Amino acid sequence: QVQLVESGGGLVQPGGSLRLSCAASGSIFSRYHMGWYRQVPGKQRELVARIRSGGTTTYADSVKGRFTISRDNAKSTVALQMNSLKPADTAVYYCNAEDIYTTNVYWGQGTQVTVSS
Repeated sequence: QVQLVESGGGLVQPGGSLRLSCAASGSIFSRYHMGWYRQVPGKQRELVARIRSGGTTTYADSVKGRFTISRDNAKSTVALQMNSLKPADTAVYYCNAEDIYTTNVYWGQGTQVTVSS
C-alpha cells in the first residue's frame, strides 16, 4: 500500500504559478499511474492531469497548455507545475495513485490552491 503526501499549495495571484509535489512511500513507485485531481465544495472531484507508469500524460482541457505533470521514479515523486493560474483553478488538489496490477486507488490528504487578487 502506498502513502501519499502533497505539498506546495497556497495563495497566488491570477497569472501566477505554483508547483505542487506529491511524495509517495510504502511501495514501488513505478507500479502506479499517478494523477492530480481537484475538488471545490459542492462539486465532484475532477481529473486535472495524469501520468501513467510509462510516462504517457493526459490533461483536462481546462488546463492544457498551462499545467505540466511529471514524475521522478527515483525519488518517488510526482509534480504538477501550474502556470497562468486563474481564479477558476481554485480548489483542493489531491494526489492520486492507481496500482497498475490491482487497480487499487489511493489518495493524499489534499492541498489547498487559491487563486485570487
